[in-house]
Amino acid sequence: MIKKIESQGYYIEIGNHTESSLQQLLDNDFAQAKKVIIVDENTHDNCLEALLTQYTALKEAEVILLPPGEENKVMEICFQVWEALTEYKIGRRDLIINLGGGVITDLGGFIASVYKRGVQFINMPTSLLAMVDASSGGKTGIDLGPYKNQLGLFAYPICTIIDPGFLHTLPDNEKVWGKAEMLKHGLIADRSHWDALKEKDVHDINLDDIAVSVAIKNDIVLSDPKEENERKKLNFGHTIAHALEAYFLDKSPLPHGYAVGLGLLVESKISMDSGLLPKEEYFEIEHFILQQYDKIDNISSIAQTLLGYMQNDKKKEGEEYNFTLLQRIGEASINHSIEEAIILEAIKVIDAQF
Repeated sequence: MIKKIESQGYYIEIGNHTESSLQQLLDNDFAQAKKVIIVDENTHDNCLEALLTQYTALKEAEVILLPPGEENKVMEICFQVWEALTEYKIGRRDLIINLGGGVITDLGGFIASVYKRGVQFINMPTSLLAMVDASSGGKTGIDLGPYKNQLGLFAYPICTIIDPGFLHTLPDNEKVWGKAEMLKHGLIADRSHWDALKEKDVHDINLDDIAVSVAIKNDIVLSDPKEENERKKLNFGHTIAHALEAYFLDKSPLPHGYAVGLGLLVESKISMDSGLLPKEEYFEIEHFILQQYDKIDNISSIAQTLLGYMQNDKKKEGEEYNFTLLQRIGEASINHSIEEAIILEAIKVIDAQF
């Protein structure tokens, strides 16, 4: 059974991809088009065959294989893919399918939307994180040095096809990391979703759970497509998370979902310390997050460095550190200016030395 969610000029389908609209799109809208499938090494080995064997129209598709990892979400990779698309004589009426996790959907969407001022694309996320976050909402982007998604634009796919069956190809830790984005959705908008996820092992997350998270994000995006107001709620946990990712990028890259999990905790602490989030709700969050995501040794020793990365974060406004904070579990508010001292104190909660 397919669950369909209408979004900003495109749609999201959740369910087995063989029951989705993909076959119809390939047979009708793109019958004469050239097809390109962008994958990384993991989805090439674990997911690509499912498409090539199911859809005759994709057997002649050009497959572009990219190295996995956030460190490859950079302009150099884009240039290589654009050159390949030019060599394949891909035009604006052709089709790109992004088959992969958050890096592939972010990067592939950016590549497609810039090439010849826009080639149509479909997102087929294969990781839990990409299913509930990166593959929908219209954000595409690449990193600039250590800074996450500094280059990008809003560009929407024809559709996003989410097949939870691909989750079977993931190691357990990637499911735990992806769950962080789902927890965020519960914390900012739906207490019952948070409560349900607390009781679920990552192996038990199903189509309905994914659909709830996707719907929460989609409702927020529809109310504020260009992130001028309400969409900022989706940044909860990410100011800290992106700073952590930036610091560790050239050392031992920190998975995005892991960084988000720790970011949720730090920014919940900021929420409590700012007099917004009730203490008992903060400690409920702390207890659960620390069951899922390990602290980091000596993180307080680099806290000033993390502030430096936050100073160049695209969410920062003027000289203030701008945060989305929790009022309570299930309700967030935007545009809170936070002093450095409060941020530095809150960072200690993820330091294994404390």
